Amino acid sequence: MSAIKPDINGAAGLTLVELLIVLSIVALLLAAGVPSFRHYLQTQQVNNAAGDFLFALNLARSEAMRRGTRVDLAARDGNDWQSGWQVFVRQSGADKYTVGSDDELIHSHAPLKLPLKLVARLSDRSGAYIAYNASGRTRTNVSTLTRQWGSWQFSLNGQARLIRLTLAGRARMCNPATDNSCQFAEVTETDDTSYTE
Repeated sequence: MSAIKPDINGAAGLTLVELLIVLSIVALLLAAGVPSFRHYLQTQQVNNAAGDFLFALNLARSEAMRRGTRVDLAARDGNDWQSGWQVFVRQSGADKYTVGSDDELIHSHAPLKLPLKLVARLSDRSGAYIAYNASGRTRTNVSTLTRQWGSWQFSLNGQARLIRLTLAGRARMCNPATDNSCQFAEVTETDDTSYTE
């Protein structure tokens, strides 16, 4: 029995022209898919940041009700939500907006990296904070009887998500591109946000 010898002249393979055609097709497919993939990644980045913030709002509210005391959600630097945020139980110093040495830190979120932007419009413009009382309603630093409300907009290259906070202290996330009721809160100086318990 003789061994089968491969035919050198009929060996399978790609010529240089065929290889260039295959590489051109791959390059075209990649070029068509990259913008879609970039759009997907930006959408996910905005969704994740807004979802993290919504989680922090809900955590602050539920902890205030569970503990029966005031719990705050505030910007890490006290002024700009872009610096990240913290949920904490305020022990002293009702006029401060950052976590003090006596306060109990519950949750902390890292700063947001540009070009992802976070802009807020709140009824109490004295600082970047939201405070919840034991009933799960918002309050201001000045008064337990004055509600705090507004919205936060997360945006990145045309992608946006909005977190809306109602007078009752409940928050929801929405997409302004697909939801007509999802608009940045118009907060004016004359808005009456006081109530009686």
